[in-house]
Amino acid sequence: MIQRLKGMETVASRLTQFGEGARGRIRADFERVGVAYPPERVTLVAIKAQRRLRVFAGTKEGMLQPIKDYPVLGQSGQLGPKLREGDRQVPEGLYEIEGLNPNSRFYVSLRLNYPNAWDLARAGEEERHAPGSDIYIHGQTASVGCLAMGDPAIEELFTLVADVGRTVPVIIAPVDFLAGEQAAPEPDSPPWLPRLYQDIDTALRAL
Repeated sequence: MIQRLKGMETVASRLTQFGEGARGRIRADFERVGVAYPPERVTLVAIKAQRRLRVFAGTKEGMLQPIKDYPVLGQSGQLGPKLREGDRQVPEGLYEIEGLNPNSRFYVSLRLNYPNAWDLARAGEEERHAPGSDIYIHGQTASVGCLAMGDPAIEELFTLVADVGRTVPVIIAPVDFLAGEQAAPEPDSPPWLPRLYQDIDTALRAL
């Protein structure tokens, strides 16, 4: 109540505002594929080259099913990993949603655990002391280093993650490795980038 009186929203108040409508929209996609909602497992996959975010879901056992594709409406930078604060890059790697932000300046958002242990280890090896932070999947249509999904899409994703109630992995890939696409690192790319891309490819094929 104190938060609401100060003009601050909570996850619960946001779900009261838009959860029912968002849940109804995305549940229809789950029903079409034959996966129960809310699902036992969800993984989000972002393909930077295609400016697309895909929802995969299913049970605790077995392969996940593709549920829905969303266009990424705002995305800065180029292919390649995020290396430092202010480089405008969207990270590439294996992440998790570590929090739901009901008071984002981009409507609502999902916070990623960037930099993760891999990012910090590589930064330490290369003596990069500011690898960046505050990476989100959020609403509206503009972004610098994050993924802007538009408000209807972020309502669905926010509600889905809240309803799942457990850790949601997020795989951010440069290209669609599942479709046989290859990412060619630039000559000045970090020497560890092929290993990261192999880890991403392996994670995608394990969905």
